[in-house]
Amino acid sequence: MRERVGNTSILLVEDSLPLATLYHEYLSAQGHQVVHAADGEQALQALGSQRFHLVLLDLSLPDMHGFEVLRFVNEQRIDVSVVVVTANDSAEVAMDAVHLGAVDFLTKPIDASRLLVTVNNVLKQHHLADLLDSYQQRYERDSFEGLVGASPVMQGVYRVIENAASSRASIFITGESGTGKELCAEAIHRRSDRSGKPLITINCAAIPRDLMESEIFGHMKGAFTGAHAERDGAATLADGGTLFLDELCEMDLELQSKLLRFIQSGTFQKVGSSVSQQVDIRFVCATNRDPLDEVRAGRFREDLYYRLHVIPLRLPPLRERGNDCLLIARKLLRDICEREGKAFAGFSRELEAIMQAYPWPGNVRELENVIMNMVVLGEGTELTAAMLPESLDTRLQVGAVKASGVAPEPAGPAATGAFDRRRADDEIRPLWLEEKRIIERAIDICGGNLPKAAALLEVSASTLYRKRQAWEKSATEPVPG
Repeated sequence: MRERVGNTSILLVEDSLPLATLYHEYLSAQGHQVVHAADGEQALQALGSQRFHLVLLDLSLPDMHGFEVLRFVNEQRIDVSVVVVTANDSAEVAMDAVHLGAVDFLTKPIDASRLLVTVNNVLKQHHLADLLDSYQQRYERDSFEGLVGASPVMQGVYRVIENAASSRASIFITGESGTGKELCAEAIHRRSDRSGKPLITINCAAIPRDLMESEIFGHMKGAFTGAHAERDGAATLADGGTLFLDELCEMDLELQSKLLRFIQSGTFQKVGSSVSQQVDIRFVCATNRDPLDEVRAGRFREDLYYRLHVIPLRLPPLRERGNDCLLIARKLLRDICEREGKAFAGFSRELEAIMQAYPWPGNVRELENVIMNMVVLGEGTELTAAMLPESLDTRLQVGAVKASGVAPEPAGPAATGAFDRRRADDEIRPLWLEEKRIIERAIDICGGNLPKAAALLEVSASTLYRKRQAWEKSATEPVPG
């Protein structure tokens, strides 16, 4: 565990002693604790032994480029915010540094007010992040019984499972395909007092209708063509444990009636038998449809719905789970690499931005397929956006644009009708103003995350920083009189 230096600790990496002394005075006067490193090697040693909230990093160092320090921070996964400092003639390099992970950049010469505003904003964000991390460590989990996710909606799922698992009440899980309903049923069983008994799963959508009754209740020898021996069904096998009925709304209505009698009485008869058997079973069921819609449409029995829908549990789609996408992706990457014997250690920032923006209609199952594809066909230690096959890349990019809320431009007059010639000429704005509007909207949609906006707009972060700098400069220039 590295030692934290004070409450607001700053590592100042600057080879010019006069500038370092000046910046030190600015920052110390505000109560910040400052450690000075005169070159890259000293900076690496300090980062390896102490913990800082912020690094002020000059890119032009005597022994190495500032990018080497940035790479060290990324490779070691050091939790610190980096603000790069550069001369005017290397602003382009500084913008690329921001794209690589720096949170902001300052251009020399730096006045006191500009330095302190930037530093205090970054430290405020870091403090809020620390408070959130502390809260999550005390009250939240990033995984639970095989389920992965730290989002507030998943914390609610975990609490329902914990509170309901020990009950005998039936649990009805709903959620889109690929959200992990079977994992949820397994978590409920493991947390229950029936965990020492079997969990038996029946997929009602995967078994032919004429075989479903036999799968659930079993059959006697000779009960139908092909029944060459007596066979126990899921009801017998799950005695004392849990029976999980997946995709329940796919079950035939006639069999729904027999299932209802079984749930009410706890007794059943094998197909071809007149002898009733008594079992003790806890029911968990799931569907990717809206069960009430199925009831209204006459495809699902209302009395069966109310018998099973005692404790409802909705699993949210991946698009509603915030940063859970990356948590799950990293776990999937580790598991897949272990199975496939690959050495990938993570994702590029551009690919992470794309994955977070894409709505994942196939949820975790689709995410797993995409990562599997890249791992199997790719080489190296980092997965990048360039490794996406063309078909997947197209879907991800289109999905990301849809998720951002930015509508694509119409294809032409056929898409929008004839051009309205009644429009006034003053409604047509200069191209640079339209570009500015689009870029500012993208940055706003991404919550101020400029690298993410750049990835979705398919341009480099340095391009956006350069354009924004040009707009700010033109706004402050005096108008000729």
